[in-house]
Amino acid sequence: MRNFKFIISGGGTGGHIYPAIAIANELKSRFPQAEFLFVGAKGKMEMQKVPQEGYKIVGLWIAGLQRRITADNLLFPVKLLSSLLKARTIIRNFKPDVVIGTGGFASGPLLQVAGIAGIPTVIQEQNSYPGITNKILGKRANVICVAYENLDKFFNKNKVVLTGNPVRQDLLKVRENRDEAIKFYNLDPSKKTVVILGGSLGARRINQLVASEAVNFAAQDVQVIWQCGKLYWEDYKQYNDNQNMQVVAFVDRMDLLYAAADVIISRAGASSVSELALAGKPTIFIPSPNVAEDHQTKNAMAIVEKEGAILIKEVELETKFSEVFTNLLADRNLQIKISENFRKLATPDATSRIVDQIEKLIIK
Repeated sequence: MRNFKFIISGGGTGGHIYPAIAIANELKSRFPQAEFLFVGAKGKMEMQKVPQEGYKIVGLWIAGLQRRITADNLLFPVKLLSSLLKARTIIRNFKPDVVIGTGGFASGPLLQVAGIAGIPTVIQEQNSYPGITNKILGKRANVICVAYENLDKFFNKNKVVLTGNPVRQDLLKVRENRDEAIKFYNLDPSKKTVVILGGSLGARRINQLVASEAVNFAAQDVQVIWQCGKLYWEDYKQYNDNQNMQVVAFVDRMDLLYAAADVIISRAGASSVSELALAGKPTIFIPSPNVAEDHQTKNAMAIVEKEGAILIKEVELETKFSEVFTNLLADRNLQIKISENFRKLATPDATSRIVDQIEKLIIK
């Protein structure tokens, strides 16, 4: 069997990077002699995270369009042309057998060039509502691996395969690690633990909510682990009392964090939703309204419609959060129902399913 070459592009946020790395690791386990190259966006977190996992990465000078008039928007056509030209050089020099995109700024130019060159491409669409870039790329893609049903209304149904989103393998034993998690976070096992997640960069509105609800959390005698994000650490670190409130910028051991949680409050990015389904904990989603096509709300609704989570929109937080949270915390039957329904939606073998599709493209 000859040595295969794979280019994988995904980044901008952990939600694009970790699935890309998971796919690479599964490919490497099946094809140990394969060569890998990641392509990211210069200045984004993938340029550090990917090398930490042992893979080579090159960066494109690319960024997304802002919703308001900015200098960056004026530069967008220049950045796009530069990225397309560099992507063509990368494709020509590396000669990949397959190019895989998991989302992020860099995947657009790369998959577009690969498709035009006749190289097989695979899109890993993580959201329940695809963005405009993947809709365009989907016209040339060979396979579109999706995490939600009914995406054939956006793509050619003959290309769509329901696989789920890749998740970190350390999350597969979340429910077995409760005791280790309690010890790791120095928690009181007699108290309920609330975990609050705003994503790797943080979520301003969620952070404001937690700060305003700190007294309420204390009154309900719960212990809180609050991941505020590196952008907001300086603003909220004073809430860290190491007893009932632990404030962290970033979480390295997500498996233990999920294991420790009794209730989770989170954004609804695609990877987060997939991880939370695997954890199967009672979850309140507060989607970001500031993302393309409002896809976080659509991700959350796909779970809420199956009675697997609770959704509160940002504009409703002041009027609804306290009551919804208090009711959930007090209602054990509701917690069990939500957990069981959410867990049914998990796809722990998603990475393997995706790589099965890639393998079909190269093994004739």
